[in-house]
Amino acid sequence: MVNRATYQAAKLVATKVEAHFAKHLAEANAKGEIDLAPQPPARVVEAILDAAFWSSLRKEEGHSPKISIAFLPPEQAGKPLLFNQTLKLNPTILTKLAPGVERGGIHIGVWHDGYNLHIWGTTISIPNYCFVVDVSEPGLLVIKHRRIYGFGKYTNVAVLKGDQIKIVEEKSAGNPHCPPMLLSLLDLTAHSYWNDSANILIQLAVSMRAHGRGGAVLVVPQQSATWKQSIIQPVSYSLEPSYKGLADLVSKDRPDASEIFWQSALKREVDHLAGLTAIDGATVLTDTFELLAFGAKTGRANSSAHIQEISFSEPIMGGDAVVIHPAKTGGTRHLSAAQFVFDQRDAHALVASQDGHFTIYNWSPHLQMVQAYRIDTLLL
Repeated sequence: MVNRATYQAAKLVATKVEAHFAKHLAEANAKGEIDLAPQPPARVVEAILDAAFWSSLRKEEGHSPKISIAFLPPEQAGKPLLFNQTLKLNPTILTKLAPGVERGGIHIGVWHDGYNLHIWGTTISIPNYCFVVDVSEPGLLVIKHRRIYGFGKYTNVAVLKGDQIKIVEEKSAGNPHCPPMLLSLLDLTAHSYWNDSANILIQLAVSMRAHGRGGAVLVVPQQSATWKQSIIQPVSYSLEPSYKGLADLVSKDRPDASEIFWQSALKREVDHLAGLTAIDGATVLTDTFELLAFGAKTGRANSSAHIQEISFSEPIMGGDAVVIHPAKTGGTRHLSAAQFVFDQRDAHALVASQDGHFTIYNWSPHLQMVQAYRIDTLLL
């Protein structure tokens, strides 16, 4: 049906990706779910990854391609943009199309005629569990699918960077005190609504990574002030009263307004808060998304010991939990977040590094220690 790939990582990962989609589509069919995408065979996965990878290394008018490729027939694409004649799926065509489809939410549609893959047009609508390959920088491919429930972020299946392969491992969320945010990213939660707190935090994390300056968010219980024991006074940017822009938006029942309106309103508020995380110091939010302070410096709470170890893991194959010193997860920002959660065990922390790494910290009563999950593989 298609030519074999010359990109070796595509060959290595194709059968695993096929198995992932086969499993999830079978489960969705058994539950009676509708609007399901076709299952991508390994040879199709391999061919699309191959074309996407070699395209990513090219440039069009000095710019590297930023594209999203979806495997589906046009009949499942809502109201697609259809070409009069189909185009060959190859790096040259993808590179030429890239400038017109690099905005978020636009996918290049790929299907087959029984023998060869071709590009039929573009779409902003895809079915559940549709196989998608994103190219965001040279040599970096992210395999993902639309979440069957939830709002916003797609679910990542694997990340390929050159010859490095990271395959997302769902069983890594087996800890009884795994953060809801991680469960949602792995698509292991039940039906979640547009204003579900885990979905909001995911979008905040994506926005924090996007500004590239690094940052930290401390999420504290709304009805508690003990977190102040771990904050060095005075706080440069303490707010009185608290800022409730995002809190007020997510607390409302969604009225009969368009989804685009709510997506835009939510993105505006999330980006507002995420921008503040670029300022030196930590941003403090309540668990209902009220902004209490930013630019805050953390310190050990009274009578607290220095944190000596944490459980660290990454939700990928081979990323099993290991006990390490918290300084090994990153710089001062990471160590401060781990100490904060060690002292304030009803809080959790989100930390973005300038290099793109992103880590969640929370307290595990089961392990009796802080646990850290590196989730940047899931946020791409």
